[in-house]
Amino acid sequence: MRQAVNVIVFLMLFCLLAIGLNAQSKKTKRPSKPKSTTAAPQSTPATPTETPTKRNERPNSGDATNVSTVSYTPVYFYEFTRPGFAYERILIEHDEAGKGKISFSKSGSDETISDPIQLTAVTMSNLTSAFTSLNFLASNENYQTERDHSNMGNVSITVKKDGKQRTAKYNWTENKQAKSLMDEYRRIANEYTWKFEIAVACENQPLQTPSLMTTLESYIKRNEISDPPHLVAMLTDLSTNERLPLLARDHAIKIVKQIEKIKK
Repeated sequence: MRQAVNVIVFLMLFCLLAIGLNAQSKKTKRPSKPKSTTAAPQSTPATPTETPTKRNERPNSGDATNVSTVSYTPVYFYEFTRPGFAYERILIEHDEAGKGKISFSKSGSDETISDPIQLTAVTMSNLTSAFTSLNFLASNENYQTERDHSNMGNVSITVKKDGKQRTAKYNWTENKQAKSLMDEYRRIANEYTWKFEIAVACENQPLQTPSLMTTLESYIKRNEISDPPHLVAMLTDLSTNERLPLLARDHAIKIVKQIEKIKK
């Protein structure tokens, strides 16, 4: 009996010893393989490209211009001057296809504003017809009447073509074709200064647009706009501009209907 007990005790001690050795072996970890301390080469960061700042605003002074870059060689030049008028100085230059620019100075401001122009085929036909009838480049006729009307503004018209140049200055004339030239350029100036005013009003002072619509309607009724039908698309867009007062939008539609009646 005692011998059996001894065997049992021996077996228990053996089992405890085996369990202890197994636990100790689990705690002993194999050392991990050392990581390489050599850093991988990194690519040199690209130098950031500096983006030029766009300047879309009109300068406050000097010869301000917002004219798009256009390719044209001016042939015809028109200048109107009259201190005290809303626009004291207006310059128009364009090529034989009607592409060019208009520059103008408002009364009381030193700023010169410039905008691109594209005269219609109808307008160019009117101008070309007058220049041809006058034989402008070859003539030396003085178009100015004896009576001075500089209170209405002075006009200077120049043509540079085929190596020749001629300038005619007058403020009133009895020559029908010379008067036609003066009147046609005035109509062009009326249109583009009005376009400038309506663009500024739409952006900054929408409440002024109804009175500007009245101005345009008056111009058209007095035949003071060259080729009114080409304004229909612009007026149609204005009639759907919800920033404008309803009065201005309705007036734009009314003017479109008046122009369409004239076309018929």
